[in-house]
Amino acid sequence: MKFLKALDTISGQEGVAYATIAGKVEEMFYLKKIEAKAEKQKTEVKTLGRRGTQHKAAGWSGTGSMTIYYVTSRFRQLMYEYIKHGKDVYFDIMITNNDPTSSIGAQTVTLLGVNLDSIVMASLDVESEVLEEDIDFTYDDVEINTPFNAPTLGQ
Repeated sequence: MKFLKALDTISGQEGVAYATIAGKVEEMFYLKKIEAKAEKQKTEVKTLGRRGTQHKAAGWSGTGSMTIYYVTSRFRQLMYEYIKHGKDVYFDIMITNNDPTSSIGAQTVTLLGVNLDSIVMASLDVESEVLEEDIDFTYDDVEINTPFNAPTLGQ
């Protein structure tokens, strides 16, 4: 029986992310966690001769969240521009998983048209040893620039 080798699981710490905002590429060294989901939008379809409801894909929506250390004002500045001047900014985030122990190689995914939903504008917390902030966002498109390779299975 074949099995997935433990060394081929991916360490969540082995990777890098870059934001491209207004043409400037910035390494997201302050990133603690990021997750982006693509969710299908489905329409219910009822037909003659069937009592049950069927479902048909009718589009998709991209949402995400990230947790960052409270060490950058970059996203606050983007929100400030929107608050004060009505200028909304869309940008891209490129995420690479690259665990050198794994045989599956690196995967790079780019989220296109990222737009922020909410930002912590200021924070103090006497109970926290390290300040963090959670940021929700949407995105409009995605590219799988480099997919993982198939793992080498054990026997």
